[in-house]
Amino acid sequence: MTTPISTWRHHAKRPQTIPSGLGSFIAIFAVAVAAVLAANASLALDLGDRAPAFSAPSLDGKGMVELSRFRGKVVYLDFWASWCAPCLIAIPEIEKMREEFPAQDFQVVAVNLDTKSKKALRFLKKHPIGYPSASDPKGKLPGQYGVETMPTSYLIDSDGVIRYVHRGFKRGDAAKIRHEIRALLESGK
Repeated sequence: MTTPISTWRHHAKRPQTIPSGLGSFIAIFAVAVAAVLAANASLALDLGDRAPAFSAPSLDGKGMVELSRFRGKVVYLDFWASWCAPCLIAIPEIEKMREEFPAQDFQVVAVNLDTKSKKALRFLKKHPIGYPSASDPKGKLPGQYGVETMPTSYLIDSDGVIRYVHRGFKRGDAAKIRHEIRALLESGK
């Protein structure tokens, strides 16, 4: 059985139109979002840039995490969140790297971006870490660093200069990161 075209046309929904004013709002909103993303991309820190100093509350609630406290060491700064699937792969690998390199020369520092620290703490209970993690629920620090994707990590030399940036994380990335850490430690920077 078929439906005659005349019947189909009668019952077909007519295209919906966007109310006047709403279309303009959507267009302006899209342009604003694009401008913010473009501005953030231009702020992204890269090789040779000085890592911005920061002080933020510790995720565990025990004091503050201050990047300047680790000046003189090579620092691996990692931005992560419990909702970020690649971050959940990265954290155990980063912990292994922390254990592998000498503590007098190398330090891992993390910045958690969960809006509710309970989720991050729940994850860390299952996957404990031996390095400080700051809590930044309002996302101010990613703006200072120009973080464009999660996770993003910065390898910072002993003088506070960014020497390597790693965006994203997948299995096998740890070998490249280890190579960069080792090279930086061997260079004495």
